[in-house]
Amino acid sequence: MRPVVSTGAEGAPERLQKVLARHGFGSRRACEELIAQSRVTVNGDVAVLGRRVDVDRDEVAVDGVVVGVRPSLVHYLLNKPPGVISTVHDPQGRRTVIDLVPGEPRVFPVGRLDGETEGLLLLTNDGEMTQRLTHPSHGVEKEYLAHLRGNPSRSALRRLREGVSLDDGLTAPARVVRVEADLVKITIHEGRNRQVRRMCEALGYPVVRLVRTRIGPLVDRSLAPGEWRELSATELRRLEVAVGNAGR
Repeated sequence: MRPVVSTGAEGAPERLQKVLARHGFGSRRACEELIAQSRVTVNGDVAVLGRRVDVDRDEVAVDGVVVGVRPSLVHYLLNKPPGVISTVHDPQGRRTVIDLVPGEPRVFPVGRLDGETEGLLLLTNDGEMTQRLTHPSHGVEKEYLAHLRGNPSRSALRRLREGVSLDDGLTAPARVVRVEADLVKITIHEGRNRQVRRMCEALGYPVVRLVRTRIGPLVDRSLAPGEWRELSATELRRLEVAVGNAGR
């Protein structure tokens, strides 16, 4: 767990280089160089040395990628176990991902994994980040390990790579690697409901077990099922870059 960072008096403007350094862009001197190179903007305007920002109001971007600088923002990476629902509240009283993370501040899952799918899920109160991660135009990659019933043929793997016709249209090409006879690694950048399961089922190879192992640059093989942690400043910066680049 990283410590909570105090920004002093509420609403008090801070030096821009201090804010950038706190969010993983290097030392204050390195951040001053970023500003001097005109690579930093505040509310769309190129920043200059000495600029102060209100982290609760101003939009800061580096190389065109918006940086989440508000101190109240949290970003949790959860390893969702099977049987847990990816919603804030379940009318049937089933356990949800919200039950596995702190109650305050209130967070929301970014996208969802179906009840029996396991693996990495991001939860945050960062609405702008959520919108960029879930918007179809950004297409952030998600990687899955799929244990299938049966050993998929070469032609089936080729169809996964080229696109599979589903009831909501043809899927975009996926990256597919056979790990074992009945185990494949599938990387997609769409966010359709139960997409990987439906793709495999359409080809005659139902999924026995499905685990999401990567969200964009986020990977953590040490996180046990049901465990969570906050993203580091470096991970958050990489995620912001991935979201910014995916839409270009």
